[in-house]
Amino acid sequence: MQLGIVGLGRMGGNIARRLMRGGHECVVHDRDARALADLGGEGATPAADLDELVSRLVSPRTVWVMLPAGGPTDETVAALGERLAAGDCVIDGGNSFYRDDIRRAEALGARAIDYLDVGTSGGVWGLERGYCMMVGGAAAAVERIDPILKTLAPGVGQIPRTRRAAGADPRAELGYIHAGPVGAGHFVKMVHNGIEYGLMQAYAEGFDILSGKSAASLPQDERYDLNLTDVAEVWRRGSVISSWLLDLTAQALAGDARLEKYSGRVEDSGEGRWTIEAAIEEAVSVDVLAAALFARFRSRQDHTFGERLLSAMRFGFGGHLEEAARGR
Repeated sequence: MQLGIVGLGRMGGNIARRLMRGGHECVVHDRDARALADLGGEGATPAADLDELVSRLVSPRTVWVMLPAGGPTDETVAALGERLAAGDCVIDGGNSFYRDDIRRAEALGARAIDYLDVGTSGGVWGLERGYCMMVGGAAAAVERIDPILKTLAPGVGQIPRTRRAAGADPRAELGYIHAGPVGAGHFVKMVHNGIEYGLMQAYAEGFDILSGKSAASLPQDERYDLNLTDVAEVWRRGSVISSWLLDLTAQALAGDARLEKYSGRVEDSGEGRWTIEAAIEEAVSVDVLAAALFARFRSRQDHTFGERLLSAMRFGFGGHLEEAARGR
């Protein structure tokens, strides 16, 4: 199947590569001339701009947009809408807010152009492992791009199969689903990323406790100098908390046991915030997910005003001095 791809970053480029390995034809565009040349050298058809990309596609045309959420995606989808025709399809495979999908689909729908939102998980490992995808949009449009989705997905692989009901959609076991109408794909992916925040924070806090067990402030006979690299590795083997995130943790610790090349400043890309907003709208309690998001905010500061206020209050009611003040 032929597919246009706009955006050849860490995921977009590898999506093109995986598709070409699967026998699909990719027409690609990116503002980065080096990325465009690299994919061209690997068998993709490079397009200097959107006009050329659209002209090289055969109707009905399908274009996958893999750009940062917000302005870049909005502008590109709108520009494609001006160049495509009835029966064509635009796919947003990035991390857009699901309400933006609804708005874009309505605008493209006025020109009879299909719009699909594909929540895509797999990161830089997707080329080899495949991508887990959650798709929103009209069933007919999803069916038309099924060969693309099937090639990008991981497939059944070696994961033990679940005892599913007779007649269950087989696509879920392959690693992709039609989640529902426009916006549903990115909504499911949004919550997926919110959960991801919570899981990552749980591992981070647990390893922080393990790391601190050798602190001089603890009784001598209760101090343990634990090998965190080995702990991560053994937990991967049969533990109930094993996961791909733990696999990545073990790999990071094996290469740098003290993680000295990392600053500890953790950004959030938006989905965590949107997940909390959705929980507020639905009056759902998400204590862990909210705390994980706030912990990321905290990681970007040395000491907050609130922490300074805590110190001031502790001094006010109990004369408690900060550690630095005691040493003066």
